[in-house]
This record gives sequence, C-alpha cells and structure tokens, in this order.
Amino acid sequence: MNLRVVFMGSPDFAVPILQSLTDHFQVVGVVTQPDRPSGRGRSFAAPPVKDLALSLGLPVIQPERLKEPGAFEQLQAWAPEVIVVAAFGQILRRKVLELPLHGCINVHASLLPRWRGAAPIQAAIYHGDPHTGVTIMQMDAGIDTGAILTQRTVEILPQDTAESLSARLSVQGAALLVETLPAYLSGAVRPVPQEDGLATYVSMLKKEDGLLDLTRRAVELERQVRAFHPWPGAYTLWQGEILKVHQSHVIPGAASVPGAREIIDHLPALGTAEGWLALDLLQPAGKKAMPGKAFLSGARSWREAGQSTAPHS
Repeated sequence: MNLRVVFMGSPDFAVPILQSLTDHFQVVGVVTQPDRPSGRGRSFAAPPVKDLALSLGLPVIQPERLKEPGAFEQLQAWAPEVIVVAAFGQILRRKVLELPLHGCINVHASLLPRWRGAAPIQAAIYHGDPHTGVTIMQMDAGIDTGAILTQRTVEILPQDTAESLSARLSVQGAALLVETLPAYLSGAVRPVPQEDGLATYVSMLKKEDGLLDLTRRAVELERQVRAFHPWPGAYTLWQGEILKVHQSHVIPGAASVPGAREIIDHLPALGTAEGWLALDLLQPAGKKAMPGKAFLSGARSWREAGQSTAPHS
C-alpha cells in the first residue's frame, strides 16, 4: 500500500513495529530519542529503532524534544499521510497531531483504558492481571486517551517478566497495526471512544520503585521482581548495600516475619507479610548475578543477620 508513514519510537518494543511498517508501507522518515550513555563505561548507545532504521536506509532524526528548531520542519518536509507512534517517550504537540492527513496512530501495550501511561507492561504484571494486550488507537492531546481502533488480547504467563511479555506484545502489535491501517483508511474500522470511567494509570517508573517492601505478601513481591525485570530491577538491602533480585519464587504457608532472613531449601529467603520469598537469582553490589545457593556460600551470616539488617521500606 502506497501510504507515506513517519514512524516515532525508540526501544526494543518498537523495533518489530517499524520492521512491519517498512514491509507493507512507504516509511519516509523515523524519529527516535537521542543516543544515551549506557553500561558501566557510559559510552553512548543508539536506540534500537535507530539501528534498524539505518540498516534499512531510512532517514532518522533524534531531537531531544519535537519543539526543537528544525524538528517540525523536517516532519513537514517528509509530508506524512499518517504518523505511527510506538513507545516514543515524548508527548506530541497539537500541531504535530494535526500534521498528517490521517492523523497519528499509537500502538499501546495494554487493553485501554486499563493502564494508560508510561509503563503499562510492568503495571499489568505487578498488579496480577491475568491478561493484557495491545491497542491501536488514534492519538489526541491527552495521554493515551484517544479513540480505540482495534485491540488484541495476550495472556500473561506465570513466568513472564516485563522483558518477555514486551517481546510478545510488540510482535502482536506489529501484526495488528498492519491489519488495522488499511481497514481504518477505508472506513471499515471506526474509532470507538474510551470509557474514561474505567481508566487506570501508571506513571513513569523510577529506580527507587524497585525496593521490595517486605511488609507486603510474597506473591506480590514475586510479581514485582518479574514486572521490574530488567528495569528498574527489584532489590533489597544487605549489609548496607543493594542486593538485586533477578528471579524469585514464593514459599507459601510457613509463618514468617517481614524482613526476617532464612535459608529454605538451600536458598536465601526473605520473610514477608505472608509467606517467604525465595531468592533464586540475585546480584550483590559490585558482583555478577549468581544463583541463590552460590550467594549463600559467601554469605554464611545470612541466617544470623535476622532483623538487624532488615531493610526499611
């Protein structure tokens, strides 16, 4: 289909969507975030979308904000008939929303109006939703408040992390988008306003959100570990330093005290408001991730530490 598309997106989630667009439509330009410092060396790394766009020979701009001089003028020069957005990380101003003939279309990683906002995948896992999905929607001046075009449901698996669920949602979103766009342009798919009274919101995550509050139940903390992997990461405090928790599981039933430390089934375990949280894969400060059993070989004081080093949440 000879449709002039400008794509806006940045992280891994957006990559399959850009690839699918280029397979079916004429992508005339890509807008993504600037290169950012990354890793321990803090060397600059390009957003995954930029890497794909350059490999496909697509023109790319990377404004810090779309209101920067020259950014809107470049959008005008590309003359898009539609702008497709997926995890771009910037709010579009009204004049950008009104630039394309067919408006701006967003691929959002939830079943709107549930989980509007910046971290819908993490929120769905964190809150124990049995399923989530992708929504293809018209964009307006609000945050994920535009009319819905199509949706597709995706089951949340017991072992899903934000990383694994994001990968599945991006593939489903890419497929649904290329099905939806022709139907939308032909009038076969009509926008349906969201039910604002059913809306839930999730704000942008911060590093400190990863701290495990041991006054909560173990089942909730296990979901937090999965929801926040790989970022911002879940953690507790051990001997005054951050102890990252990459994988965990719940030991139900046994009485526990929030903040207590034990060794259960040869694994370090944290007491919670209900049940124990066994730490399967963790990472002490300054070291690589290691299995819980390996951690215990160098932390024999875990059992004796008890409440004296329990983190304050």
